[in-house]
Amino acid sequence: MRLSTNWMFQQSLGTMLNQQSALAAAQNQVTTGKRINVASDDPAGAGRIVSLNHILAANTQYTANIDAANTRLNTAQSTLNSVNDLYSSARDLTLQALNGSLSDSDRQAIAVQLGQMRDQLLQMANTTDATGQALFAGTSNTSTPFVKNADGSVSYTGNESQSHAAIGSGLTVPTGESGSSLFMGIPGGNGRFVAAAGAANTGTLVVGSNEVSDPVSYAAGIATNGGYTLTFDGAGNWTATDASGNPAVDASGNPVAGTYSPGGSISFNGLTVNLDGTPQAGDTVAIKSGTSQDIFSTFNNMIGALQSGGSSTQMVNTLNRQLESLDQAQASVSRVEVDMGGRTNALNAQRAAYQDLNVTYQSTLSDTRDVDVYSAISQLSIQSTALQASQQVFAQVKSMSLFNYIK
Repeated sequence: MRLSTNWMFQQSLGTMLNQQSALAAAQNQVTTGKRINVASDDPAGAGRIVSLNHILAANTQYTANIDAANTRLNTAQSTLNSVNDLYSSARDLTLQALNGSLSDSDRQAIAVQLGQMRDQLLQMANTTDATGQALFAGTSNTSTPFVKNADGSVSYTGNESQSHAAIGSGLTVPTGESGSSLFMGIPGGNGRFVAAAGAANTGTLVVGSNEVSDPVSYAAGIATNGGYTLTFDGAGNWTATDASGNPAVDASGNPVAGTYSPGGSISFNGLTVNLDGTPQAGDTVAIKSGTSQDIFSTFNNMIGALQSGGSSTQMVNTLNRQLESLDQAQASVSRVEVDMGGRTNALNAQRAAYQDLNVTYQSTLSDTRDVDVYSAISQLSIQSTALQASQQVFAQVKSMSLFNYIK
């Protein structure tokens, strides 16, 4: 079989080019440390790399969202802790003001302190996070959701929604609260109803603590009567009318009425009201369900009662009702703190899960993409040797010619 010189040259050249390409690929693997540098190196592996990189990028973003949410929640919890402490201090001052041995000037001084606390509370309610967004404005962009009006009242300009952070595919966690539920719509009285002495009372009747003793009977009585007004005759007797001014009735349809002695309590239709003092004829106690009051009004009412110089009975009744509102506000803050603690735990658990998943994904990505350095160096040496051998063979082949033998 005859082999032309041109064919041998072409074969040698093709072999050397293939060896150079293989050497270049081996050099690239050693230099980059990657087995797959272009998709053609391993199309299936390249597809897995793209998918893993997308997952890792998403996890990185979710982790960043978790960190931001944690910072925001920690700031909110710290603020609410301060709010709770302020409520406790205000409660202590109000109880001190109820001490009958205090002078008017003493109560005026307490009123000044309560005013300072009210202003501090307004600042706390307008607390912002590191980005300048209000913590208690719902999803509103306003930085000051609570605005003090000229008459001393406070208005809420935020909304009722909650801001959320995406911490996973289809998974979000609230990172803020609506200031309306925290500071504005505080349930009155014991949370179910308010019992308040009439403003026109002339006796020494003081309304103390009250409670729902039988929730079923209470709900049925409110559904039937709407609310109650207790009226005293000055001789130890009382009667009750409903929200329309008609005689209130019990579960059997009988009129609600009874007797009262100073320091006693009145119970009917699943509720109990503790009283003290002596009512005069015509004195009343109103019992209303479903009332609410903002915490700033609570402070204003306490300050007003201490500054008014009215009767001791009126002051005590007003402060008793505001103490109930203050207790409800504190309970509301405590519930939110517990809820935020649960969210923080969920965020930390999700972050730990991403850390574990990232280790797994990074390992899989490395196995798919990265090269075994020792094998790559060995392969580079083999390819280099093979190229050198091809070049030496070509050098010998090109010198093979009949002219070398013609002398």
